[in-house]
Amino acid sequence: MLGKMLNFLDRILTFFEEWTLFVSVIVALVALFVNVVLRYGFNYSLAWSEELVREVIIYTTFIGCSAAVKNRSMIKIDASVQLLPKLKMPLTYFSNFVTIIFAGLMIYYGWLMMALQYRTHQKTIIMEIPLVILYGILPLMGVMMLIRCIQVIYQDVTEQRAGKQDD
Repeated sequence: MLGKMLNFLDRILTFFEEWTLFVSVIVALVALFVNVVLRYGFNYSLAWSEELVREVIIYTTFIGCSAAVKNRSMIKIDASVQLLPKLKMPLTYFSNFVTIIFAGLMIYYGWLMMALQYRTHQKTIIMEIPLVILYGILPLMGVMMLIRCIQVIYQDVTEQRAGKQDD
């Protein structure tokens, strides 16, 4: 039951991550390309394209964290695992535990930052995007990382159980 639910969530999150990252990067690349052509070809510059690219970099960084947890691509020091292979699973669980704490902090403090932006009605300078939308990425990323981390832990536990049954 839990495995089916996690697989369903995996499909939803993967679709969301891949398509939103793809679309946002393509839009930023097109805007930047058009701005370069206008700047050097016609001596005219679009002010909003640089702000758009900055916001896309922020978005892709935070949403990419979720994809990094899924692909087990988080930054790690694996020298201790290579020296003492028996520490692999305890260190993996510790790493997942720290990631869960980080995700919880992102949800909590991201929500607080989002509420502050909602109360103050701040907007970006050029495009006038409400900052509550940009800060909304923080708790969204926290929830996605939390779900991904639970999926990774579930995979590790089922693989470990399968390995013990084979022995």
